[in-house]
Amino acid sequence: MSQLTHLDSQGHAHMVDVSEKDVTTRVARAEAFVEMLPATLALITYGTHKKGDVLAVARIAGIQAAKKCSDLIPLCHPLMLSKVSVDLRAEVEFNRVRIETMCKLNGRTGVEMEALCAASVAALTLYDMCKAVDRGMTITGLRVIEKQGGKSGHWQVDAAEAGDL
Repeated sequence: MSQLTHLDSQGHAHMVDVSEKDVTTRVARAEAFVEMLPATLALITYGTHKKGDVLAVARIAGIQAAKKCSDLIPLCHPLMLSKVSVDLRAEVEFNRVRIETMCKLNGRTGVEMEALCAASVAALTLYDMCKAVDRGMTITGLRVIEKQGGKSGHWQVDAAEAGDL
């Protein structure tokens, strides 16, 4: 296992110096799931929830979260993202909404944390908008599913494990 880069030789937290790293195109994708009652999913998919378009609001919240990631995670670098996407799809057969995010930039550090922030805040927003009708919802499966760029190159979860990758 490699050494933790956010700790100095004395074990103190610090922001990693990335100034010597090469600028490369970096992309990260993450996913999360919000599991719910079938009736709640129907409200969302048919657009009949009294709070409005739940998926649109969650999408915007996810995009905002990616842009604010360094304000939320103490040692993250502020990044100039060139692209953020948040895709929310109802998976009726599993009574859930799948959230998949993608963040991209040309820079010296990766965008995994931004993709994870986008997925988690989109999930939290969906929960917040629907909690009055379904307090038993659960948020599961938050993870990075693909990373490209930088010295470590391309990585993605096993296609069989990831479903539709």
